Amino acid sequence: MVAASSFCAIAQQPPTPSRVRGTIEGVDGDVLAVKSRSGEDVKLRMTGDIRVVGIIKIALSDIKVGSFIGTTTVPGPDGSQNAVEVHVFPEEMRGTGEGSRPYDLRPNSTMTNATVDQSVVGNDGHTLLIKYKDGEKKVLVSPETPVVTYVPADRSDLKPGARIIAFMKKLPDGSLETNRVSVGRDGLTPPM
Repeated sequence: MVAASSFCAIAQQPPTPSRVRGTIEGVDGDVLAVKSRSGEDVKLRMTGDIRVVGIIKIALSDIKVGSFIGTTTVPGPDGSQNAVEVHVFPEEMRGTGEGSRPYDLRPNSTMTNATVDQSVVGNDGHTLLIKYKDGEKKVLVSPETPVVTYVPADRSDLKPGARIIAFMKKLPDGSLETNRVSVGRDGLTPPM
């Protein structure tokens, strides 16, 4: 009986959203065919209310005190948090996913969405003190770290060859659905 009730509880849990990173192979109506970065063929049904945003490269100097950013970090050998990428949110996206949590970009990586409280320029990049609801973190952003921001985009940007990160969920029938896709502009691969 315990096993049966556990199975029912698992079956009733909502689908867990996840991400696919890759290149669009084709578009057929509402279905995106994506070759994931790990080489898998993934079919994503786009919802009617899909949100598409473009990703463009910007300069490290464009990160200002007060900017709301997201950054993927990995621990450095000295315990510092080294940025693998930084994305600067436009003002209308301030507060999106605020906080810090484990992330799947690299082993031991975390994603932190927070406001830049301090920025110190050094010989090896910028050290950012970022603050979010439940804490703060110091992040080292090297000159080689990809820094990007969001720009308006729409479904017409979703074409073969475009590099994307799509947020998806698995439906009860096993198919995959997305309501949010970030697409790199000018050949850029979204680094997050």
